Amino acid sequence: MKRRDFIKKVVMTSAIAPVASLRIPFINVSIEELTQKHFKEMSEEEKKAVIERLEREYKERYGVDVNIKTTPAKEGVVWGYALNIKRCIGCRRCVYACVKENNQSRASPDDPTSNEIHWIRVLEVAQEKLEPGTEEQGIGTKFGDVVAGVVLEESEHYYDPEKVPEDGKMYIPIQCQQCEKPPCVKVCPTRATWKEPDGIIVVDYNWCIGCRYCMAACPYWARRFNWSWPYIPKEEINPNQHYLGNRIRYRGVVEKCTFCIQRTREGRYPACVEACPVGARKFGNLLDPNSEIRKIIREKRVFRLKEELGTEPKFFYFMD
Repeated sequence: MKRRDFIKKVVMTSAIAPVASLRIPFINVSIEELTQKHFKEMSEEEKKAVIERLEREYKERYGVDVNIKTTPAKEGVVWGYALNIKRCIGCRRCVYACVKENNQSRASPDDPTSNEIHWIRVLEVAQEKLEPGTEEQGIGTKFGDVVAGVVLEESEHYYDPEKVPEDGKMYIPIQCQQCEKPPCVKVCPTRATWKEPDGIIVVDYNWCIGCRYCMAACPYWARRFNWSWPYIPKEEINPNQHYLGNRIRYRGVVEKCTFCIQRTREGRYPACVEACPVGARKFGNLLDPNSEIRKIIREKRVFRLKEELGTEPKFFYFMD
C-alpha cells in the first residue's frame, strides 16, 4: 500500500474525529493536507473543500479574506505572448505589476532571510548585436566554444542607471515561455507541474516537494524557489486568486509565471501587458487566425529563445 493511501486509511478509520486537522510537527503539515488528492483527480466537491480550507488558512496567517477560484481553461484557446524588443525601454514596470498582481514575496525589512521574488527578469544587451545584418545569428546561447548570437547568460541582469533606456542598449524581458514541450514537466517526480489545455504550465503548490528538478531543467531561468515563507504586507495582498496561479505560496515550493491565469481565464489581459507604457507586450489566442498575436507572427520578424533546444515556446519576440 502506498504511504499516502495508508495515512488516508488511518485518518478515515480513526475514532478521533478531528484527527484530519491535526498537524505533524516535524514537517508542519496537517493530515488533511498530506492526504490531499492531485488537483486533476479531485471532484468538484473535493476542490470546494480544499479551497475552503485554504481560504481559512490564509485568513489565519495573513488576516485577509481571499477568494480562490479554480476557473478551468476555455475551449478553443491556446494562449500566446509576443514582445517587441525594439519598443521595450527596460523600465521594469512589468516586473512590479507582476509582483503586485501575483502575490510574490517582497524583501522584509525585519527578516533578512526573506527572499524577494520576481517572475520577470529584464536583461540588458548591447544594441549593436541586434542591429540589421545580424538577424541570422538570432538570440542564442553558448555551447562550449560555439557562440550563437547574443549570449543571454552573459547579459546584464542588474542594470541600474538613472534613466532608461540607455544609449546603445536594448532590453529583453524573460519569464516563463509556456513551452509546448516543457522540460520542467518531464522531470517533476510528483507531477506537481503540468501543461493545461490552454497551454499554460501550472504548479500545484500543495504537491510540490521543493526538489527543484524543474528549475534545473528550465533553460530560461523562469522558476523561483521560496527559501522562506513569503513576506507580503497585509495591505498589498491581492485577494483575487486562482488555485493554480497567484494564491500565496508556501516555504519550500517552486513558483513561476502563469500568464496571470486568474485574469486571462476571466477575459482580462495579464498585468504586465496592461502595465507596459510603450505597448511592447501583446497577448492573445494562438488558435484564432484573426488575433493580434497571429498577425504579428505572420508579418513581423519573429524569433523564440533557444529554439535549438526544441522546447517550442509560446512566447515570441519580434522587431518592427
